[in-house]
Amino acid sequence: MRLGVEAAIVEGELLRGDVEVADGRIVSVGLAPKSGGGIAVPGFVDLQVNGFGGVDFAAADATGYKTAGDALLESGVTAYQPTLITAPEQDLIAALHEVPAESAGPRILGVHLEGPFLSPNRLGAHPAASRRDPDRGLLERLLAAGPVGYMTLAPELDGALELVDLLHERGIVVSCGHSDASAEQAAAAFDRGVGTVTHLFNAMRPLGHRDPGIAGAALVRDDVTVQVILDGHHLAEETARVVWRAAAGRVALVTDAIAAAGVGDGRYRLGEVDVEVRDGVARRADGVLAGSVVTMIEAVRNLHALGASLVDAVAAATSIPARVVRRPELGVLRQGGDADIVVLDDRLELRTVLRAGQERVAA
Repeated sequence: MRLGVEAAIVEGELLRGDVEVADGRIVSVGLAPKSGGGIAVPGFVDLQVNGFGGVDFAAADATGYKTAGDALLESGVTAYQPTLITAPEQDLIAALHEVPAESAGPRILGVHLEGPFLSPNRLGAHPAASRRDPDRGLLERLLAAGPVGYMTLAPELDGALELVDLLHERGIVVSCGHSDASAEQAAAAFDRGVGTVTHLFNAMRPLGHRDPGIAGAALVRDDVTVQVILDGHHLAEETARVVWRAAAGRVALVTDAIAAAGVGDGRYRLGEVDVEVRDGVARRADGVLAGSVVTMIEAVRNLHALGASLVDAVAAATSIPARVVRRPELGVLRQGGDADIVVLDDRLELRTVLRAGQERVAA
């Protein structure tokens, strides 16, 4: 099957020509286009999805995962991490038990546990009553309950670095986030092998000229990938530009999507937290931001509008997050590779989505 595109981003380079797919693989690139237009890019990889399409993963069953997965796929996401925020232990274990082993929709890259080992001073929308100090026994029980592949924690907490070691031994990616860490405390975690930061600037110590905190420490480290929610609300435009100028090539876009994403305004749940979405902004009753409703293609367009090239903006939603979770075969379009592909028109609107070569008309 020919995609009917005039160009494709192939292994990080813009290549003129069409793409041919067969048996779930990319068999040819750079073919003389016959008709049509647009550009083929890798399927998007989202590291932080709390919910989508009316479904909150904290309360989802198999049917909910299918509903959310279908909606994610139609938005261009072909691989993602369902994310569970801080909650009571029994609730997290119950939610982990519901994660499907296989998905006919987007690839599930393991669960992202965002908490409960977070700073009491930087909780954001997470419920304070369920926050915990680092506890090896609790962590072991959570890891035994389901396919955890990724964990966000505050590295400055007593015992946090020992948990980092344990998680790394199990092959689990660790990210720093919801943290009041100083630059020195953050550097200790990075030196321990932590290579990424969850939603930079949000729910962390601010960057000060004498106290750069975790954000400043991350921005100057070439070995740290910084994640950002580029929805126009979590970061000011100037802040987003600073991040891009400091860390281009190691910026990963995440949506932090909640159940309202792909649905619209209204009242929703984020774990045990009540959230109201009004004019596309999700907040708790006290006004604290509580996730986002941005889609990944919107985040890509937002980054491109800030001055990133299309190739670089796409990489921030594909190969870079795939690299964070050690899945280099994902987030890249190459001959012989899996046909997880998004076709964009000339306005960067979704035209078609393919998962393993199976076509899905974009929403």
